[in-house]
Amino acid sequence: MNPLLHLRLMTEGDLPFADSLRAVVGWNQKPHDWQRLLAYEPQGCFVAEWNGSPVGTATTTRYANEVAWIGMLLVHPDHRGRGVGRALLERCLQSLRGTRCIKLDATPLGKELYVKLGFQAEWPLTRWETQCLDVHGDSPALAAEAGGQSPAAAGPLETVCHPASSTFQGGLRLRPWKVTDASRIEPLDSGVFGVPRTRMLELLATQSSNAIVSTDEAGRVNGYGLLRQGSRAFYLGPVAASSSEAGVTLIRTLVHQVKGHPVFWDIPDANQAAVSLVKELGFTPQRPLLRMFIGNNEHPGNQERYYALADPSIG
Repeated sequence: MNPLLHLRLMTEGDLPFADSLRAVVGWNQKPHDWQRLLAYEPQGCFVAEWNGSPVGTATTTRYANEVAWIGMLLVHPDHRGRGVGRALLERCLQSLRGTRCIKLDATPLGKELYVKLGFQAEWPLTRWETQCLDVHGDSPALAAEAGGQSPAAAGPLETVCHPASSTFQGGLRLRPWKVTDASRIEPLDSGVFGVPRTRMLELLATQSSNAIVSTDEAGRVNGYGLLRQGSRAFYLGPVAASSSEAGVTLIRTLVHQVKGHPVFWDIPDANQAAVSLVKELGFTPQRPLLRMFIGNNEHPGNQERYYALADPSIG
């Protein structure tokens, strides 16, 4: 490794730099996304320094010892081509030693590096965007239920919705997210994502402006969806559902609350119901991404039931 390059653990004091680097490359995360990543895996988030100054970041998110994620692999444009990204990636892999499978969502720019280090393609996905969401028709008026979880405080870009219980055709019922829902939806979500991630969903729901759950007539959970504020656009996801009816209804209800605002939405290409809906709503492709893995991919999840990703940095 170049003697000018030094890798160390990220600390709270690095978060302003990390977010400024995120802004330089134009990604959509906000400071609380960095805080969540650092709180979740304090021994797995790293900063690269060049001649004493911070120039890059990388984070890891471990879901037990079955699957882990590498994210926020960012190098300042002025310091690319010096081996910083590779050194950060190798440090992440070292910190995740013992995990059965390590995944990431690769941009076209990063794919070549990942292939060199042994990552394989799993499946493609696409980021879709709209700069001014135009949604027609009415959406259920949403008012908090007893036991509902209060959304995050509104910011300048944020519209807060309070979902009321509403019943749709076929007995599909939407209600506000409750503090106990992260554990209730685990059987559904772990089948869709591949492994349980209850703690991460709890954190995401707390930071979301919109969080709703879908149940059937018997009260069984058959879907959930979150929507949160980003620095450039609202971010739709994660959304998981056991049927296309539940997935589409969840998404229509969520995006109706932010019509007139920009929205980003990451979708597995294999989920045809979500791809059809995103086109119907007027989104356009922003960029392709590729889910990649290294190790034993025993828990691939179910793309056809994953209607919106949680975030490329965490899956």
